[in-house]
Amino acid sequence: MHLSLRCSLLALLSLSSVYAASVAAQGYPAKPIRIIVPYAPGGSTDVVFRILAPRLTEFLGQQVLVENRPGAASTIGLDLVAKSAPDGYTVGVANIAYGANPTLYKKMPFDAEKDLVPVSLVSIVTMVLSVHPSVPARSVKQLIALARAKPESLVYGSAGNGSANHLATARFAHMTGTKLVHVPYKGGGPAVVSIVSGETAVLFATIPSAIQHFKSGRLVPLGVSRAQRNSALPDIPTVAEAGVPGYEAIEWNGMMVPTGTPAAVINRLHQALVKATAIPEVKERITGLGADLVGNSPAEFGAFLKNELATWSKVVKEVGMRID
Repeated sequence: MHLSLRCSLLALLSLSSVYAASVAAQGYPAKPIRIIVPYAPGGSTDVVFRILAPRLTEFLGQQVLVENRPGAASTIGLDLVAKSAPDGYTVGVANIAYGANPTLYKKMPFDAEKDLVPVSLVSIVTMVLSVHPSVPARSVKQLIALARAKPESLVYGSAGNGSANHLATARFAHMTGTKLVHVPYKGGGPAVVSIVSGETAVLFATIPSAIQHFKSGRLVPLGVSRAQRNSALPDIPTVAEAGVPGYEAIEWNGMMVPTGTPAAVINRLHQALVKATAIPEVKERITGLGADLVGNSPAEFGAFLKNELATWSKVVKEVGMRID
């Protein structure tokens, strides 16, 4: 009898929880939403989501705020999201580091696959192997020759350990047999500032954060990181065709929420994102920065994430990267 009563109570509580979640989802959103960008202001991830935020505000009917929480290759920001209430009011931005960090770091404060669920892959951002004008190299092959002739003489910056720039450059150095000196910064913005000022010599810069410097001549683009050329820089070859066959590294940005977030809330966020990215002005601004908008489904983004985890786990092990 007692067992039967206990089972009934548990079933009732379970139904109550489902009902409460359903009611909350129907009224979503009822207050401002935070988008946690795990990098400093000024980088490509930050730029893309600051363009999207006003439009998301328009379609969701509540203010959408971009909040920067940089550090530990996005781990600090995503940990905050993973530990937040699964109610749709704290949304995280994941990128290439999502796939590398579980292998790169000895210990993670959260489980990337279990504690976060996908909303949508927002954009894919091409990186460009760039040098300061003072570096005597105007092609990928010349840079490789210079690095081989003078090992550890060239300093490259990144948005932090395990960031897209770090991973892309480490893979480049590994594939070309060169030795470069790494200086991590707290975000893509500071990394770009460092190379423009001449503090560093090399950077795999994202097009959104560096295209203005290419146009002004303050940075020299040598090769794009994807397997195909980018329409924003049509005359710049890919790194693969410029001297490193098989090379590719892409930066991407996607929205994720804590595990347990109601499906209705995830769908609401996804629908708003799709509407925002379909606006001609938004598309023009983001694609004009060298980013390709995606806006796929949660299931499609989930499959993409599994592939990223497998790909970068392999690369990190091959290169021998490790952060304690």
